[in-house]
Amino acid sequence: MSEATHAPATEAVSHASSLGDVNHQPYLLTINRHSTGEVKNALPGVHVSPCFLDLENGMWVIYARFDPRTLLPKHYHTGTVHFYTTAGSWAYVEYPDDVQTEGSYLYEPGGSIHTFESKEGAEGFMVVQGANINFDQDGNFMNIMDAAWIERMVVEAAKQTRQKLPRYIKPKNATDFSDS
Repeated sequence: MSEATHAPATEAVSHASSLGDVNHQPYLLTINRHSTGEVKNALPGVHVSPCFLDLENGMWVIYARFDPRTLLPKHYHTGTVHFYTTAGSWAYVEYPDDVQTEGSYLYEPGGSIHTFESKEGAEGFMVVQGANINFDQDGNFMNIMDAAWIERMVVEAAKQTRQKLPRYIKPKNATDFSDS
């Protein structure tokens, strides 16, 4: 590449640094789920490591481990979901031929409805915008699972079972960690 090719990028970096720090961070907001831990049985057979819970904007990022034979309630997504499977396998009851295995990335558009099932156990990261509207086997409304519900659930499960609550990132007036 010629020097002329680098000039626009170099000028942009130079210009950006002359603006000063637009959103100063005294430290990086980073966590490691291996060191922060998880809440075991946050739901029966579901072990949760919260990563990012934004109650105001309805976004939640969690790492979840599902025990073998886990069946979650049928649910409707009000927003999008990104699910990256890191171990095991799972599928939606409604799509039994589309098994998600280690390395699978799934995008779910808002408005989708399905029932999660893992026969052998699974693990993965989820980035969820909005809420899950959960229904029982007869199609009756059960609850709304959103970032606030996830936070209450993991806090209460940790407290009741005397587990340490994992550290997670929680935006507020100034984005910070949950234990700040």
